[in-house]
Amino acid sequence: MEEINELMKERLKKLDALRAAGVNPYGGKVEGLQSVKSVLEPFEPGMTARVAGRLLSWRSFGKSIFTDLQDSTGKIQLYLKSAELPEAERTVVDLLDMGDIVAVSGETFHTKTGMPSLHVKHIRIVSKALRPLPEKWHGLTNVETRHRMRYVDLTVNPEVREVFKKRSQIISQVRNTLDGLGYMEVETPMMHAIPGGAAGKPFKTHHNALDIDLFMRIAPELYLKRLLVGGLDYVYEINKSFRNEGISTRHNPEFTMLEVYTAYTDVEGVMRLTEDIIREAAKRANGSEKLVWQDMEIDFSKFERVSFAQLMDESFGIQPTDEIAVWADKLRSKGVHVGEGDLSRTKLLKIIGDLLEPGKRKHPVFVTDYFTELCPLAKRRADNPAISERFELYIGGMEVANGYSELNDPQEQEARFKDDIAGDEHNDFEGLIDFDFVRALECGMPPAGGLGIGIDRLVMILTNQSTIREVILFPQLKPESNG
Repeated sequence: MEEINELMKERLKKLDALRAAGVNPYGGKVEGLQSVKSVLEPFEPGMTARVAGRLLSWRSFGKSIFTDLQDSTGKIQLYLKSAELPEAERTVVDLLDMGDIVAVSGETFHTKTGMPSLHVKHIRIVSKALRPLPEKWHGLTNVETRHRMRYVDLTVNPEVREVFKKRSQIISQVRNTLDGLGYMEVETPMMHAIPGGAAGKPFKTHHNALDIDLFMRIAPELYLKRLLVGGLDYVYEINKSFRNEGISTRHNPEFTMLEVYTAYTDVEGVMRLTEDIIREAAKRANGSEKLVWQDMEIDFSKFERVSFAQLMDESFGIQPTDEIAVWADKLRSKGVHVGEGDLSRTKLLKIIGDLLEPGKRKHPVFVTDYFTELCPLAKRRADNPAISERFELYIGGMEVANGYSELNDPQEQEARFKDDIAGDEHNDFEGLIDFDFVRALECGMPPAGGLGIGIDRLVMILTNQSTIREVILFPQLKPESNG
């Protein structure tokens, strides 16, 4: 830290010297810029070019200087001689440091070793960096520091920039797929009077003007289905949702979801749509339907299916009509530790989910045939009311998507809401049933299918990242210690 402070003192002196020389070290607009990529691809010697970016190196050879300039598209080597520059610009060169942001113009050429370079004729500083970039940042083992100082991480680690470029491409492709199918992108509220649409503990806030408590949304589902009632038959939202729960390699309290609602379809149609969305995103990110995630090849040309009800029967002998005490007894008989005392279905389902989570299969896996009482917003199967028309999609053993045939019977929906709250003794929001949503269903909602895809998790897989923090620009972290 002391060394950094000394380096910053030297840079502050250079800052003062620039100002004393009449140079604005934090300049404004730069006209006529080209991207580094456009200069390099294709590269033609003898062309005039004007680029701007950050200096990442500084190599002096007598009166000649070589340095690397990086912008958001790439990196190019600069060659300059102070004697060739206007007098005012020589002062600038003498006061530059690695990390400074400059604009330069000059002529393209190849060095003796064949390196595409730019012979600088003019240089202008547009932002003096007072804090030096950390040495040996690349490959830094303290990943929390990388995530906390993402601005430095992005500057010096090109592979990190590529991950977030791919994230942008993946989300763009999701939009392209849905827009091409005639869906309309919409926006729904992020603050809800009643938390709903998914299982999860919400963040609570207070609106001063209205003097009411509100909750950051855990899912946009109930608002999107109101739009189906209103006649918008094909809608989607790429949204932020919030759950006041744990942080792990697969969970961040603030996360990005895609939710899609389609009138006049069912869970089968939703599964086909899910395949299309994810397959096209995989091809956009990697140019192929096959990719490697965590040393495992995943092939998106085929999606497999397994039955949750069948797995529960074969693994534990549990039937959808069993009481919760029977669940617990059957799990214990198979050597599963479920604890004693009060047990909710939510808790038992979490235990079972960890046990049954589909392994690392070569293809994505749809898990179907969930018990109806575990799916308060999904339709029952006509041939077996104890089973719902719902699926969860697993890729590489990780849950990525969830979908079902939407329940559109207002009376059954109200009863399910009440049963869901009564059956979970850990629910902190007893009595908070969204009766306005029930009222909307009473106006008539067409049969429909709904889909939710965890964008962060999908990006993890398509960019071969082991933790969700590597695909979120600013993941949630503990407050930085000042000690």
